Amino acid sequence: MSFHQAQPPNQQFLWSIFQKVDKDKSGAISSDELQSALSNGTWTPFNPETVRLMIGMFDKDQSGTINFQEFGALWKYIQDWQTTFRSYDRDNSGSIDQQELKTALTSFGYRLSDRFYSLLVRKFDRTGSATIAFDDFIQCCVVIQSLTNSFKAYDTNRNGWIRISYEQFLALVFSLKA
Repeated sequence: MSFHQAQPPNQQFLWSIFQKVDKDKSGAISSDELQSALSNGTWTPFNPETVRLMIGMFDKDQSGTINFQEFGALWKYIQDWQTTFRSYDRDNSGSIDQQELKTALTSFGYRLSDRFYSLLVRKFDRTGSATIAFDDFIQCCVVIQSLTNSFKAYDTNRNGWIRISYEQFLALVFSLKA
């Protein structure tokens, strides 16, 4: 999956943000601190599941928190997603509707049915507005990418079809980091 890349931030700027987010001055950012610092553009708290996913992706030392070095990579990741989100939010509503989601995922290489896009919107719409907020868009894309990677491990012929047992399916789903 490719998305628009933001410029890497200045380290001093990043350090000042890190210090503001690290409310307890522990030298690491917890999921609660990260959640309170992030904005999804809807004046509601950032989706805790998305925060958990991102901490899991960037917590290289497995501490359960984000240190400054990890924060730099996370910050760039969020900036890249924000640029991507804005480029597909064609009506500048601050959220992604079903057509905008289809355009985004199609550009990432996914070929899915309108029925499936409708399912995705229902799954990742936390407000009942038939749209997906920024934080939920990140989660949606990360989950789809994780599921796709797991599927590909079984799709040895690369034809989009797999044959697995029920237990293999459960193992595939429950072994996902996302």
